[in-house]
Amino acid sequence: MAEITEKQYAPCAIVGTGPAGMIAALSLSAMNIPCKLIGPPANLEDMRTTALMDASVAFLQNMGLWQHLAMDFTPLRRMRLIDATGRLIRAPETTFDARELDLEAFGYNIKNNSLNETLWSLVQSSEYIEHINGSLKTISTNDLSARLILTDGSAIDAGVVIGADGRNSPTREAAGIETTRWSYPQSALVLNVSHSLPHNFTSTEFHQATGPLTFVPLPGNDSSVVCVVKPEEGEALFNLSKEDLALELERRASSVLGAFEVISTAQLYPMSGLRALKMSGNRSMLVGEAAHAFPPIGAQGLNLSLRDIAVAVDLIVKAGAKGERVGDAQMIEAYHNQRSADVITRTNAVDLLNRSLLSAHLPVQMVRAVGLYGAANLPFLRKLLMREGIAPSWNMPRLMIRKGA
Repeated sequence: MAEITEKQYAPCAIVGTGPAGMIAALSLSAMNIPCKLIGPPANLEDMRTTALMDASVAFLQNMGLWQHLAMDFTPLRRMRLIDATGRLIRAPETTFDARELDLEAFGYNIKNNSLNETLWSLVQSSEYIEHINGSLKTISTNDLSARLILTDGSAIDAGVVIGADGRNSPTREAAGIETTRWSYPQSALVLNVSHSLPHNFTSTEFHQATGPLTFVPLPGNDSSVVCVVKPEEGEALFNLSKEDLALELERRASSVLGAFEVISTAQLYPMSGLRALKMSGNRSMLVGEAAHAFPPIGAQGLNLSLRDIAVAVDLIVKAGAKGERVGDAQMIEAYHNQRSADVITRTNAVDLLNRSLLSAHLPVQMVRAVGLYGAANLPFLRKLLMREGIAPSWNMPRLMIRKGA
């Protein structure tokens, strides 16, 4: 190996400049741990939205980030589920209220471009983060560190690598971690609308036979929309004029939010899933879509990613406090052990819910209807589902527990 100067070394290198990568870097910065953040400048054009649930808010508060983001968020105080499958056996309408858990809101919704803009500004102003505008080619390791070779031929040494580089993660590939992948006969149409009636800070989800149609509150009388349909139906909706698309979405939503106006460009994504068979390996820890990806159902994606980050940062902090060099085999295995159960159960739960909507079999419809009936009428089950929907109480990362709680 060629000589690497101390200036080129950092305890941690983070690959990926999406929200997960930037939050990982900023969380390490909050702990006064230097890191190198590798990737292009943040994407400030993404008009999709992200809902961060209460446990994720607690983590961002603990890391000193929430106060920079809070002004751009819209609270999600209620969640309304409506069975619009039109099938023989249908579930009752159910509304969950955050006040049942003594919370102001289940979570908060924000436009991705606003989230990225704020995070990127904080990254640039941090004395502990060095941004490197480049792409990872490969990683090699020895007993002391990992060497990251970038596509321009430059090299970086780090004790541990956090791979936040998406579904086709070079970090995961370099660590030799295999994945299981699957696809659905669905596409997700994503856009933002304005509506004539107030949302009252209620997220409304229609369960269609093709998948969920979800309206998540934005400031004013606006909402972000995720409409999951068959691929050919998605193409047809995508090719409608804004006026015709607004009318079709209003029809599907039974005008519960009044008349619609499309206020953003629609985007269409094929529905698929991915899970890494190991969460870590070869001095690398995977977070976000490098480790898991699934349909946009139940606001689980970035929230699961933040639990990855909370555990990864905690392990790095604890190693530093003990005077240990980060990234050894024991730490890498501890990360996998602490994260795998949460990832597997969340991935399977979202997959099961999505497939239950697609199934026309009466027994499946009956089980789903009975489950939602219990959620609507049994207080213990209601609270359990609400709590576990926010984050797993049995596996809450230490850094997500509010200070003083």
